[in-house]
Amino acid sequence: MITKGERRMKKNIVTIATVLAGSTAFAEDGVQQVVAGAASAGISNAAFYAIAAALVLCLAAFAGALAQGRIAAAAMEGISRNPQAQKNMFVPMILGLVFVETLVLFSFVIANTIAGKF
Repeated sequence: MITKGERRMKKNIVTIATVLAGSTAFAEDGVQQVVAGAASAGISNAAFYAIAAALVLCLAAFAGALAQGRIAAAAMEGISRNPQAQKNMFVPMILGLVFVETLVLFSFVIANTIAGKF
């Protein structure tokens, strides 16, 4: 049986997905106008690459820290509820932390690749 909270969460996820998917359809026109305006103002593509690299790094650091905090909090809560399960929970927790850190490092590589274009 689906609870009220689960139904609300599914509805929120669908709403967020719809908004994000719809925004990309309208973004292309705006990007072309911004690039044309920047070119006429004398701004090169290097400025856009620098902004993109900075945004990638900021988003990766924020999301990685948030994810690692949630993983650690969930593990500590699980261990406090059942201390005997600590040995069974340690390896999956470390794997989760490693996967999150790997994604952050991949984002760092992508940002360096973007930054190498200017």
